[in-house]
Amino acid sequence: MQLANHYAALPQHFSAPAVLQPVKAPRLVKLNTDIARSLGLDPIWLSGPEGVAFLAGNRFPDGINPVATAYAGHQFGHLVPQLGDGRALLLGDGVDEHGKPFEIQLKGAGRTPFSRRGDGRAALGPVLREYLVSEAMAAFGVPTTRALAAVSTGETVVRATLQPGAILTRVASSHIRVGTFQFFALRGDDDAIRQLADFAIERHYPGLIGRPDRYLAFFDAVVSAQAELIAHWMSLGFIHGVMNTDNMTVSGETIDYGPCAFLDEYDPRKVFSSIDQGGRYAYDNQPRIAQWNLARLAETLLPLMDGDADVAVGKAQEILMAFPTRYGHAYDRHFRAKLGLRAEREEDRALIVDWLTLLAAEKADFTLSFRQLSEGALAHDAMPGFGSWHARWRDRVAREDSMDAAQAAMRFVNPVVIPRNHRIEAVISAAETGDFGPFEAMLAAVTHPFDDDAAHASPPRPEERVWETFCGT
Repeated sequence: MQLANHYAALPQHFSAPAVLQPVKAPRLVKLNTDIARSLGLDPIWLSGPEGVAFLAGNRFPDGINPVATAYAGHQFGHLVPQLGDGRALLLGDGVDEHGKPFEIQLKGAGRTPFSRRGDGRAALGPVLREYLVSEAMAAFGVPTTRALAAVSTGETVVRATLQPGAILTRVASSHIRVGTFQFFALRGDDDAIRQLADFAIERHYPGLIGRPDRYLAFFDAVVSAQAELIAHWMSLGFIHGVMNTDNMTVSGETIDYGPCAFLDEYDPRKVFSSIDQGGRYAYDNQPRIAQWNLARLAETLLPLMDGDADVAVGKAQEILMAFPTRYGHAYDRHFRAKLGLRAEREEDRALIVDWLTLLAAEKADFTLSFRQLSEGALAHDAMPGFGSWHARWRDRVAREDSMDAAQAAMRFVNPVVIPRNHRIEAVISAAETGDFGPFEAMLAAVTHPFDDDAAHASPPRPEERVWETFCGT
């Protein structure tokens, strides 16, 4: 196996070298063979003893020198000057079959200099959760990190209880976060910020290389990428749960699936994270938090944007204030598609809002309501007010398409299956006893989310509801 490690080649204070911490009895739980092949990796080798040792962090091929990256971050609004990869190792990078850059990282491989009081390990449950949700997001077309492999360690980790340990091999275009920039800004290290920005530009926005205004343009590009990403989340009823600045990438990929969840009944104020008592990261607050996080990124880049601090602030503010408009356009586009509408019309936002208001009033299932609408399976008396809204919607559709054509298009964007929390919990419970059959079945379902699958589509019964989710640490 050959991987470069361009991030490790940056100055020493960008990362810390890894210390090998072998696990007791690694066993391959799942290998994503399609991803492996796309990265130019040999699935047969990865499935064999040497490959599993690599995926477990027990032994690395020559030339692979893992590092833990440094970053800071605002966690629930509170600034922590040093966080970093406390249980993750960046193994290296390459270019995939489409010419796109990628990095490979192990999560749960043991302590690093950034672990603080943590053990650097991961439990099986959070590893399977991230595998399922990240692969579902990819199937939905959402920019996301990907799961290359999951390995059980043969060891236990201490959380609220003793739990089986595991390691996730994660793939991303990079792992550069808003918090990475904050780490250097807090130390007044403008040279490091410039080096980091140049690295990120070359990796993610190469069209900006050489432009005299490239740092301002870089911020502009990140704002656009995040506006599109959050709008896509919202169209799927996805709640990230921990939108800290250390969990927001400059690439525009979804990263760090901890206490995340998809809405069952539509509730705009829904929160799943057990520690988000104030609803900071509630479903409907995600666009505002994204803009807040982007403001923190802008603060770090000001010295690069203009030598005059006031001018730099003005330029950054102009871009930052464009976020709501960009997000709004992306949001409308995604929800228009969910309603079978192609052209943009002024009345569409009211149609979207009124539909969501009906769902909220009835506590209707977000995913299934859109899917039933796309299948013509909702009666006029399905909920109070639906008949009049349905008449408006049919009239709007008729102005550009037939209902059959619109509903056919809707079935390609309104999933049948989402990774519902109660089903993930059932998968984890089975896996902890050694039964990975439910995991395999659910993975097959969520990676083909637009196919009919009654076994994985139904929302939870009252006794199956999962009210809180937890991060993997």
